[in-house]
Amino acid sequence: MPVNAWADKFQTRMNGWFRRSAGAETESELPVTARQSSPFWVIVQKEFGDHIRSWRFVILLGLVTLACIGSIYTAVTALKNGVSPTGDGTDTRFLFLSMFTVSDGTLPSFLTFLSFMGPLIGIAIGFDSVNSERNKGTLSRILAQPIHRDDLLNAKFVGGLLLIGVVVFSLGFLVMGMGLFTIGYPPTPEEFGRVLIALLLTTVYVGLWLNLSLFFSVRFKQAATSALSGIALWLFFLVFFGMIVTMIGNATAPSDPNDAAAVMSQEHWMTLLNRLSPSNLFEEAASTMLLPDVRTLNPFVTQEQAYRAISAPLPLTQSVLLIWPHIVALIAETVVMFAASYVLFMRQEVRSRS
Repeated sequence: MPVNAWADKFQTRMNGWFRRSAGAETESELPVTARQSSPFWVIVQKEFGDHIRSWRFVILLGLVTLACIGSIYTAVTALKNGVSPTGDGTDTRFLFLSMFTVSDGTLPSFLTFLSFMGPLIGIAIGFDSVNSERNKGTLSRILAQPIHRDDLLNAKFVGGLLLIGVVVFSLGFLVMGMGLFTIGYPPTPEEFGRVLIALLLTTVYVGLWLNLSLFFSVRFKQAATSALSGIALWLFFLVFFGMIVTMIGNATAPSDPNDAAAVMSQEHWMTLLNRLSPSNLFEEAASTMLLPDVRTLNPFVTQEQAYRAISAPLPLTQSVLLIWPHIVALIAETVVMFAASYVLFMRQEVRSRS
């Protein structure tokens, strides 16, 4: 679409939203609050609609959906064969949650697929959000309207996050529906709450990668450069980060393996390094929510602690308290990346193209 036609269409939609939201016949009758808040939601609607109608998103969503359906099939097969999350084949507690965590070995579980494919959704949504507008010449036309500059970036993030939430919860409810249809075992209220919290965690995790791709989109002028930067960072945390941590662990291992204090200190240090990766944070938090038998994330448990521990699954509130630091860390990383994108975008110069 030509630049002038796109800008005229955007201005027409914005004026129409002004009148509908305030109940006014003309723009002069609009209250001041409506004039200030309406453009933000107009851009959110536009971004959400553009993502829904794009072939890029449709293709990626189809791939993710097929992968999730395959993981559901493997989970159902594993449950029919008597496989449990603990691996002993006898645990039938929290059978509905097993749909998200077990596999027969042919394909990864649903949780593993979300951890692997989720970042690709965030990168695909945000890698050209800003630089494509700049290259087309529409960025200056949009900012020439009565719109606050930060509303544009905020709306792009909110529109992308809403789309991510719709996709994640749709896939989660698809798993629950197919699990209810195949195994005929309805979830308890606690199981349903655990699934909802796990889906919220997934939305925050994918939103982190959305913010990262937004930062690259603001930083680089070419969409290909921002896309390759996001994919390179995803591959780094997926493949190379674990190798680097393992190399550091081998280099810093205590010389005396019988020194319990040195071994524990080194192991705690390695755990901290592993948790610098967003994927490790998400996997620990989500698996703790979907596996109630996980009672601690501490790498060391003494014999006395294991003897005194009650052999029972944790309730929902205790599992949330256990992963609360992971939730705070994921939200903090998301806020930091958005703040970096915000500061960089507000300081950039936007020139019109003749």
